[in-house]
Amino acid sequence: MSDDSLLQVALAAAEARVPAAVLRTIVDGLTENAGLALARVWLVGAGGPCDACPMRDECPDRTRCLHLAASAGNPHHDERERWARIDGDFRRFPLGVRKVGHVAATGEPLLVEDIERDAAWIARPEWARAEGIKSFAGHALVFHGEVLGVLAVFCRIGIGPAKFEQLRGFAAQAAVAIANARAFEELAHLRERLERERDYLREEVRAARQHGAIVGSSPALRTALEQIDLVAPTDASVLVLGESGTGKELVAQAIHEHGPRAAAALVRVNCAAVPRELFESEFFGHARGAFTGAIRDRVGRFELADRGTLFLDEVGEIPLELQGKLLRVLQEGTFERVGEDRTRRVDVRVIAATNRDLRHEVEAGRFREDLYYRLAVFPIELPPLRERRGDIGALAAHFLALATRKQGKPELRLTNRDVELLERHPWPGNVRELASVMERAAILSRGGRLSIEAVLPRPRANAFASAPRSVATAMVPGPIESERERKQRDRANIEAALAASGGKIYGPGGAAELLGMRPTTLASRIQKYGIGRRR
Repeated sequence: MSDDSLLQVALAAAEARVPAAVLRTIVDGLTENAGLALARVWLVGAGGPCDACPMRDECPDRTRCLHLAASAGNPHHDERERWARIDGDFRRFPLGVRKVGHVAATGEPLLVEDIERDAAWIARPEWARAEGIKSFAGHALVFHGEVLGVLAVFCRIGIGPAKFEQLRGFAAQAAVAIANARAFEELAHLRERLERERDYLREEVRAARQHGAIVGSSPALRTALEQIDLVAPTDASVLVLGESGTGKELVAQAIHEHGPRAAAALVRVNCAAVPRELFESEFFGHARGAFTGAIRDRVGRFELADRGTLFLDEVGEIPLELQGKLLRVLQEGTFERVGEDRTRRVDVRVIAATNRDLRHEVEAGRFREDLYYRLAVFPIELPPLRERRGDIGALAAHFLALATRKQGKPELRLTNRDVELLERHPWPGNVRELASVMERAAILSRGGRLSIEAVLPRPRANAFASAPRSVATAMVPGPIESERERKQRDRANIEAALAASGGKIYGPGGAAELLGMRPTTLASRIQKYGIGRRR
């Protein structure tokens, strides 16, 4: 073991940029170029799981210990591969226990010049005699006053004070190489995370330009906007309820942008689009090699949304067996990546959305009750488009302007007749359907004129399953009726439903179910028409 050989190994280790490559260069270089019998590096890491650790009974503090990270040697017998393994009996050392643990705990080097005379420091003297091991040296790997781990070598020739000091200098250089490699790895992870956040933010900008802001001024929409203003400045979890296409994603965007986390990312997850077997990896990430195809570490959506907001669209689609892990993140802010035992912490605000009746899902055993209450701290229910008909004109004009800009066409305008036709349509697809119809109308326009009648879907027998019966009836071709006549018919329809249900509004067989509308909507119309006072 010469100064030149140690210098060559130190230079090779300094050139590596990955911690695993640095460690392999150190132990291989010491055994191949410096003539040592066995070289090993243990690094300080978190303790646990401790059940399988052979030294658990000697461990005074199970929060931190030494983990064998690299090993290489030149055995007399054909056991080179076994000496290179890092999963043997000495894969861990508690801090302060035995010679390696003593070096890590004190930071002081340890030299055993003659193992035969000082066998108390050797766990297996018979192994040392069989391999002809003469000396042992251990040095702490210290960087900026922090002990990173321990470098230990076994030699078949004596290690005197001079050689011991050479190893001390080498250990100092090795510690710097390890610390630099860790810093490079952390920078690579941060760069990857920033690139992912950049991609997500670009997606959000494109989505915002496509769909625009929340448009409308109907009483039903104003109620929802007031709720957004109330909850946005807080950190409370929000559950956005409503039929498909009512704008739940825009509500999540508004809550995030007007909340305390607006400077961070809003990360979206469409739970209905994630395959069941990939849910855990999508939410929490995975380590390289965790499963077939996991060729590198992957950051999950929760980690990506750290200090920001995570929007879980179609949250009712999350498999029941994964809901407990989601609940743990919401309650404790901790999780583990797939294939990794390191516990990570995140600070995430969650906004969930669904078009399902989650209370019914809880009663049916398909959704955890504790998760439901954790998500529904502040529920916001969005009205369907058929209940905010006063907004249809403004929404249609908004989507028409977006479509003409996108298609590079001259500005198009809606007539009063166009708006009337749009308001009479039941819109089972809600705002999303309206946007699609207006884009189609812009495509088919000729000479600056629109033909709304040509693009409105024709009514089908089952097209109004989700619409109130009064709306479906209004779509049947017949004589034109005045607003007063329509209200009289609507009032008569409600009174007939109340008579058929025996005055029951809510629940199975109630008037709301017979009419195909929400109980709250029916109660509002009963009050509006003064039906209760008459009865």
